[in-house]
Amino acid sequence: MQEPIIHIDPDVLSGTPVFVGTRVPVQSLFDYLAGGETLDEFLRQFPSVTREQAKAAIELARDSVLAGARTA
Repeated sequence: MQEPIIHIDPDVLSGTPVFVGTRVPVQSLFDYLAGGETLDEFLRQFPSVTREQAKAAIELARDSVLAGARTA
């Protein structure tokens, strides 16, 4: 079983989904990528997030989109 990568806690950033072990919102990763920044730039700006966590979040989003497309 894969380690959790996203943590949601009402006491941390009012329940905003963050990377486990950090206070970095997962949304920040997608905002960076949507804004044309690279994964490396995101990781430079948020060194508490590991490359493995960021890649796992992207894969989770991909899997969610593809699963939704199959049921549509």
